[in-house]
Amino acid sequence: MLPPHRVVIAAFPGVELLNVTGPAEVFSVATRVAGTGRPGYAVRIATPDGEPVTTAGGIRLMADLTLDEVPGDVDTLLVSGAVRVDDHGVEPVLDPGIIDWLREAAPGTHRVAAVCSGAHLLAAAGLLDGLCVTTHWRTAARLAADHPRVTVDPDPIFIREGRLWTCAGIASGMDMALAMVTEDHGPELALATARTMVMYVKRAGGQSQFSVPLTAPVDPADRIDALRVWIGEHLPEDLSAEVLAARLHLSVRHFSRLFRRRTGTTPAAYVESVRLEAARRLLQDSGHDLPEIAALSGLGSVESLHRAFLRHLGTTPAAYRRRFR
Repeated sequence: MLPPHRVVIAAFPGVELLNVTGPAEVFSVATRVAGTGRPGYAVRIATPDGEPVTTAGGIRLMADLTLDEVPGDVDTLLVSGAVRVDDHGVEPVLDPGIIDWLREAAPGTHRVAAVCSGAHLLAAAGLLDGLCVTTHWRTAARLAADHPRVTVDPDPIFIREGRLWTCAGIASGMDMALAMVTEDHGPELALATARTMVMYVKRAGGQSQFSVPLTAPVDPADRIDALRVWIGEHLPEDLSAEVLAARLHLSVRHFSRLFRRRTGTTPAAYVESVRLEAARRLLQDSGHDLPEIAALSGLGSVESLHRAFLRHLGTTPAAYRRRFR
């Protein structure tokens, strides 16, 4: 049997707990789901001195080794960042020792990833120059200002540029880890892992940090929420305000008012945003051509698909597929 994929997660005082444990749990569950006979993941946590670190939430995190003890044959190196919050806002912590260590350790690693504000550490080590990256939206402007040679896109939940990965952090670190499982072992294991963890099956890396289905929680007992679920399951159908209002036995005017109060947007805008997200997933995860994607997502025609992408994302469907597939 092939040896397990070696993962080291670097942490230091002040990190968000989920930035470390989220990806670690994804790799752990993927190993268990894969079962015996298949290589999984061996995950170790490294801290500057090998001692436990206190996370931002006050929970102490144990370490397996010091940074200096990290072997040179690591397959994936993840670095989690930390921030300071004060009256002036949120500031990334730039630990000189971590930055110097990254300059030494990262070049020989097969895959390097930053979780949340860890991107500031990779950038300070000179590892992100010339690349397009993301980070948590609260520190993205600071990253762009401090590192003009790095292109910062604050919208996607994660971005891959060759062997370098960056993500928005917190929960999106788990999405990035699932994408790594897909790359290492295929989509079937990633899907099984997501189902085991009761996660959104797989969010595309280009998905906005402000995802359409997550902007308002779903209450199955709420008529509008039940309708939102139904909309997602019937995208190719007529989803005009008249049809949706009739489904709830309401007048169009009363329905539109109720829908906006519940979701913060109009029925038409919501339907288009859900269809756009479906098209994004199809472009990344399927081999369908553009007419098929336009039909399956409910956007109708290739022309409508192009207009929606240009209006909301500033790119074409073909360019989006080349970047994120």
